[in-house]
Amino acid sequence: MARKIAFINYKGGVGKTSLLVNVAACLAKLGKRVLLLDLDTQSNASIWLLRLERWNKINSNGEGAVFSIFDPGKTRLKDILVKDVVEGKTGEKLLPGLDLIPTTFNLVNLEDEFEDDPVKPAYLLFSEELRELEDDYDFVLFDCPPNILRACQCGVFCANEVYAPANPDALSLIGFTLLVEKLQRFHKLSASFRTAQMGPPAAVQGIIFNSIKAGVDIEVPKMRMQLRMNQFKTQRRVASSAKIFETQVRDATIVRRAVALGLPVILVGQETVETDNVLNDFRRLSLEIIKQGELL
Repeated sequence: MARKIAFINYKGGVGKTSLLVNVAACLAKLGKRVLLLDLDTQSNASIWLLRLERWNKINSNGEGAVFSIFDPGKTRLKDILVKDVVEGKTGEKLLPGLDLIPTTFNLVNLEDEFEDDPVKPAYLLFSEELRELEDDYDFVLFDCPPNILRACQCGVFCANEVYAPANPDALSLIGFTLLVEKLQRFHKLSASFRTAQMGPPAAVQGIIFNSIKAGVDIEVPKMRMQLRMNQFKTQRRVASSAKIFETQVRDATIVRRAVALGLPVILVGQETVETDNVLNDFRRLSLEIIKQGELL
């Protein structure tokens, strides 16, 4: 059974997509079958993994991306799946096991042009279509925007776990607090659509400190985040097993270079101390996420 994980924080700019893409790649490298669903209108994960040339073809006609499934009878999720998405310049498959459901800028239309059916809201339709795919994977990862509007609701409704990427600053703490509040509201709104087969609604399972710059002391921000986490645990507003991950991902220019190359860091192949450091961070984090699943 696939573990379905939504990566989200109400604070933007925390490096969520870079974290998610590189964790997905490391999991695939470990032999896991991984599906990454891009639910962020900015389309950063899709542009990164498809590269601009392939992504532009999808973006130009609006077909082959997530929004197209909300046109009744036209497209299904399984029809827009990009298998083994990471390719070399000549089309060779570089990372078997990492698949993508891409998005384009037209996903914003889900918020302002799509009319929800009260009997089958967008997130319920999305979950029914995902059910046709999820048994083929060990991990289904949702790249969510910093809100819980319709697109994000699709991921949150389907997910069993929520992880909050964070930076060591006060805004990330505020974003985490807002996330917990908004999750609870959405879970109440969507409760009547859940089935026993789906299990309980997704709770926050962890906070991941990301893009840590050299020389920055994160102990005080980490302590404040832990206090808030403990408070939410006492109130049963996050999972009882929720934690701040031991792995802290360092900031590195190699990540930005990887985006330009259209590759995860694990495939960049540039041997430097910086590359080794951040790649080891992503590898350790992936193993820690696997281990966290044992507590569920």
